[in-house]
Amino acid sequence: MPTPKQRLPYSTAGGGGGGRRGASGSGVLPPVVVLVFLFVVAPSLFFVVCNGGRGHVHVASDPKVRNDDQEAVAMMNLKSILPKEVIDAIAASQQEKGTLSVDFFRNHESPSWKTDDLVTDKGMNVDDKAKAENSAAEHDLPTNNSPKDPDEHQVDTAAKIARRKLREKRREKRAMDLLSKDDEARVKLENAAIERSKAVDSAVLGKYSIWRKENENENSDTTVRLIRDQIIMARVYSALAKSKNKSGLFQELQTRIKESQRAVGEAAADADLHHSAPEKIRAMGQVLSKAREEVYDCRAITQRLRAMLQSADEQVRSLKKQSTFLSQLAAKTIPNSIHCLSMRLTIDYYLLPLEKRKFPRSENLENPSLYHYALFSDNVLAASVVVNSTIMNAKEPEKHVFHLVTDKLNFGAMNMWFLLNPPGKATIHVENVDEFKWLNSSYCPVLRQLESAAMKEYYFKADRPTTLSAGSSNLKYRNPKYLSMLNHLRFYLPEVYPKLDKILFLDDDIVVQKDLTGLWDVDLNGNVNGAVETCGESFHRFDKYLNFSNPHIARNFDPNACGWAYGMNIFDLKEWKKKDITGIYHKWQNKNEDRVLWKLGTLPPGLLTFYKLTHPLDKSWHVLGLGYNPSIDRSEIDGAAVVHYNGNMKPWLELAMTKYRPYWTKYIKYDHPYIRGCNLSE
Repeated sequence: MPTPKQRLPYSTAGGGGGGRRGASGSGVLPPVVVLVFLFVVAPSLFFVVCNGGRGHVHVASDPKVRNDDQEAVAMMNLKSILPKEVIDAIAASQQEKGTLSVDFFRNHESPSWKTDDLVTDKGMNVDDKAKAENSAAEHDLPTNNSPKDPDEHQVDTAAKIARRKLREKRREKRAMDLLSKDDEARVKLENAAIERSKAVDSAVLGKYSIWRKENENENSDTTVRLIRDQIIMARVYSALAKSKNKSGLFQELQTRIKESQRAVGEAAADADLHHSAPEKIRAMGQVLSKAREEVYDCRAITQRLRAMLQSADEQVRSLKKQSTFLSQLAAKTIPNSIHCLSMRLTIDYYLLPLEKRKFPRSENLENPSLYHYALFSDNVLAASVVVNSTIMNAKEPEKHVFHLVTDKLNFGAMNMWFLLNPPGKATIHVENVDEFKWLNSSYCPVLRQLESAAMKEYYFKADRPTTLSAGSSNLKYRNPKYLSMLNHLRFYLPEVYPKLDKILFLDDDIVVQKDLTGLWDVDLNGNVNGAVETCGESFHRFDKYLNFSNPHIARNFDPNACGWAYGMNIFDLKEWKKKDITGIYHKWQNKNEDRVLWKLGTLPPGLLTFYKLTHPLDKSWHVLGLGYNPSIDRSEIDGAAVVHYNGNMKPWLELAMTKYRPYWTKYIKYDHPYIRGCNLSE
């Protein structure tokens, strides 16, 4: 047998085979071809060679011719046993990669056979892989020792160079794609991080977060918060030191706490701190570090902080109750300046001769063709604003008639003010509620109840809480306005004005901004009361005001019925008389003698009395909430015919909301001698 290395029947002979193999560069055969070779082609070839293939092979002197003959014979044998698809795949692979040989597979192992360089390959970056492929391609270029002829060598070399350039372009393109994908991924991650940072609740982070804008403010309170945090931790450690008999540490912590408290004082911003604050912070920090080393106990500190948190929460609730009590107390009081105004006017009124105490145009008081207003008040300044704002916005002031009712204490002041400041061509008349002789305890259930021993006990005697916080819950029901018949007179309008057909009821804490005569043209559809509804999705409904656990209420009323507002109401007095509205009011007032149906006030009995007898007005007629709601839309206020300061923050009180007060003050003449003499100012 000859000694030269044996080749597969379809491989190239001699040293020239290396040149053909090098044409593929360092590329890897497709896995299908490799599997076909291993499991189909190799056994078939082995069978052909061993069973007579040698007798039919013509050994040509020309290696190229011999190789072609061997390939033709092998392919003819393979076509008889392999499907057409496999034969086509082998042919395509030969055209792309060159002729196959055992040396080719020795030098170009399948990736699945390699195990030693897995880690190295994975760790290589794109540039390293490109360099490796380039070096391999250059290494596989044919050398001058190739047995091929020069022309074929030049053609092969040009084709190889072209293929190599094509591979390099493909590698560069893949590298650029990878880099662009990395940039896109980085941008996506950055955008996602930005969105997550926006979603973080800054209220939780507080001003300790370096991203909060407050830290850019020169009046930041970061140092103030730091001192207060140190004081809290010092209190915790002092309690632990005392429990562990560390008297020296306990005394030192107490001393530092007092110093820090003096340094922070009432400061709300860093600019308000004492100049010694930084020194106190350092001293406290040293003591806290020492305490941490000596008495630190995570569990004990957690328990102590939890106890302090609960105590602080209780203090906050107590302070809220005290605040409610004081605000209600302030709402019940009359400022000294208004009291001064009332006293001076009263004195001057009773100094007037009788003939000068009468108002002109008294013949208009019972004329049903005019526009009549009912105003019940004991506040001279508030009543003047209602009258002035109505007249100043009226189209025909001479057709407006004001019926004022006050108590005997303010009767002189109210008369004197409007005698000095008549409302232009409009008609005005002032009455004293105490002179309504028909309004007595035998006729009026409220008066009878106010005279009862139980009601006097409720209002004037002890069994009341001794602390501010404990007494705030029931204080609003003990407001003196509920004792005044001025508040309940609204249920007796036909008795007070028997010859009128319609009347517009106004509270004294409203301001009129538009002409109101259009309300007399509203068709109430047989109802008695025209009012603006106040119910929303779940509030200001009947169950908010009435006790539906009582069978009298539960059987007769819908808990989800919509509530409405007093303050600006158009009443049809003819329908009132037909439906005996005052009688309905008396019935429910008698049933509530022990206050089991509702607490004191006029809105709950009004809801019962006018149930299914109230016509809803457009909300633009009457905007409420200026006495308690700071977030009313400005456009709603400006577009309203009437704005109502219902709530505790009345516009004549110091606790009024500043942004709503100008709507009220612009109807007061602050240069008036009486107002200036009582130090009333804007």
